[in-house]
Amino acid sequence: MEDYNKVIESLGVRYIKSKNLILQQPFTVRNYYDVGNNIILLHKGTIAFGDEKHVVEEGEMLFVPGGRSTKIYYGDLESRTISNDDLISNRDKFFKSNADLDLIGDAEESHSFVSFEAKVFDSVNFFASLDVPAFLISHNSKLANLVIKVIEESLQDLPGKERLINIYTENIVVEIVRYILRNRMFVEQLATNSTYFKDPRLIDLFNYIKENIGGDLSNKVLSNVANVSEDYVGQYFKMLTGINPQDYIEYQRMERAVFLLRTTKKSIREIGKEVGYKDTAYFCRRFKMMFGIPAGKMRRRESATNI
Repeated sequence: MEDYNKVIESLGVRYIKSKNLILQQPFTVRNYYDVGNNIILLHKGTIAFGDEKHVVEEGEMLFVPGGRSTKIYYGDLESRTISNDDLISNRDKFFKSNADLDLIGDAEESHSFVSFEAKVFDSVNFFASLDVPAFLISHNSKLANLVIKVIEESLQDLPGKERLINIYTENIVVEIVRYILRNRMFVEQLATNSTYFKDPRLIDLFNYIKENIGGDLSNKVLSNVANVSEDYVGQYFKMLTGINPQDYIEYQRMERAVFLLRTTKKSIREIGKEVGYKDTAYFCRRFKMMFGIPAGKMRRRESATNI
């Protein structure tokens, strides 16, 4: 248990967004994807997920780890299927954002969601590192109440709003980890993570990659940071994390690009260079391949009402 406490203490949690949404028409998104982790609380109506159509009952929650593509059904399970790109482009056709506090939990076909980041040593996405699929959280009124509290705070302009939202979001992360441990989910992945997150050489690599995301991050450079041979550094990294270092680096670069698209007015060319891509066209191709939408559309998505 002490190992898990250390992992939880090492997590850097950042609130991204939250909404209470009312379904306008039923649909299925075959490849729902987001950089942030999303916890979805169903108030009323129908939500299911995965190829097996696992049903989320009213009052239950669906957790979708960041970076994980998931099939999600909203409303009728036999409704038409769209892509994540279609959803982003036509969100107003499918959802109406609710800002009425009295309707939270009472509106038909409605759900609330909170999106957040949870990174070990502010470097690696904890839930993505577990490589787990979306999963159902049931019989957890405490967690459901935390989701509602975040929504309620986000809809009001009260003193201390941001601080409370951050506190509630951190509590959400702790409750999700506790739920996983209590139900003995993903035992092997958690055991592995609690071990490798204590390796000082790996921590040095995480920190170096984060601080030099736009620079040279070749295996030769990484081998010097970890003080292992160039031939071995890729094997060493994959042995501890389950992925090769260059795949991890690309994910971190793209995650940073999304952050810059959301928070700055820098051009796509500038953002590409800042995260290590000299060729803008190549950056755009890789971005589209990873997220399923062009970088420019991601920016427009963030400037409009988020879903």
